[in-house]
Amino acid sequence: MAASVRTSTENPHHPFRHPYRAATPADAEAMAELVNFAGEGLPLYLWTKMAEPEQSPWDVGRWRARRDSGAFSYRNTVVREDDGRVVAALIGYPLADEPDRSVYDDLPPMFVPLQQLEDLAAGTWYVNVLAAYPEYRGKGYGSELLRIAERLAECSQRNGLSIIVSDANTGARRLYERCGYTERARRGMVKDSWDNPGKKWVLLMKPR
Repeated sequence: MAASVRTSTENPHHPFRHPYRAATPADAEAMAELVNFAGEGLPLYLWTKMAEPEQSPWDVGRWRARRDSGAFSYRNTVVREDDGRVVAALIGYPLADEPDRSVYDDLPPMFVPLQQLEDLAAGTWYVNVLAAYPEYRGKGYGSELLRIAERLAECSQRNGLSIIVSDANTGARRLYERCGYTERARRGMVKDSWDNPGKKWVLLMKPR
């Protein structure tokens, strides 16, 4: 899965070109910030819990972005540059054709509804993160990154695309629906002490 973004650049029908490019470990700081924007503060909340005494939560986020494996990795990321600065990002990868039920054995309750929705999207190309810095929103970068996601889904021979969004994130929901995504399922959020106005996670899907 992790190689999906990077190996696709070898395809003769290249799915993206400048100012879009495959991310590198050097993009970790921007990736951490963009992931936190997309996650409405949930990533920073989780990194705070994971940080060692000598670490800041952002240290954890940057370390995770620099990993070669895992969902949140530069290897799964396409970035958009403006004036030499990363301003937007897409993080995604193909999901397995069949859900792995063993992941529930040690899964914190907060992630169970998200995993349940992800299981319903088995076999799709999963848009894990789509984000831009606030000052770069409204420029069409989100739509362009979703078109790149479609080409990556085609390269990986997935049968469609999927994304999960908070029911309170109406702006993102409108973007996805304009791009052809429709609601397939909902699950109630388990928030612990994460402060968010949402009540449900919503799975949106689009056939390829």
